[in-house]
Amino acid sequence: MEYWEQRWQNNQTGWDIGEPSPPLMYCINQIKDKQAKILLPGCGNAHEAAYLMQQGFNHVVLLDIAASALLMAQHKFKREIEEGRLTLIHDDFFHHHDSYDIILEQTFFCAINPDLRRLYASHTSNLLKPDGVLAGVMFNCEFNGGPPFGGNIQEYYGYFQPYFKVVHFEPCLHSIAPRAGREVLINMVKN
Repeated sequence: MEYWEQRWQNNQTGWDIGEPSPPLMYCINQIKDKQAKILLPGCGNAHEAAYLMQQGFNHVVLLDIAASALLMAQHKFKREIEEGRLTLIHDDFFHHHDSYDIILEQTFFCAINPDLRRLYASHTSNLLKPDGVLAGVMFNCEFNGGPPFGGNIQEYYGYFQPYFKVVHFEPCLHSIAPRAGREVLINMVKN
């Protein structure tokens, strides 16, 4: 918690592209049920939440371990929070318990220590309703040090196959230029 809070306090948010991630916009555009309860773990500046709100979604939950990120979101989404369309939760993802239709993955998986990835897959499955969906983007490349921490599709399959009946990875065609060729779209349906 202290590490991420310090990153926010020092304005070290290099993962933030200043707008919704095009691959996440693509994923969001595929969601037909505007009443779906959606979680964005490690929400950061919540650009994707703004896009969800613009698209008419009514049950969005932003979760972050950094209080500063949520403070910014509180100001940014004051009206949506008052309307009950958006909820902010300050918590560690691995301690969070609720039930969701969809979890959107964008830069959270690559931010956690790789030793926690198997637990991420398990906990994500636990947070999803039956036939719930984990969708979004993961890196398909290696990084020196981290975060971000890289990985590859074969590694990821091993984490998710025990918990999801459909584990689908495809080349990401909507990446921003600096990430082109290094991201994959994911779409997984809970067992």
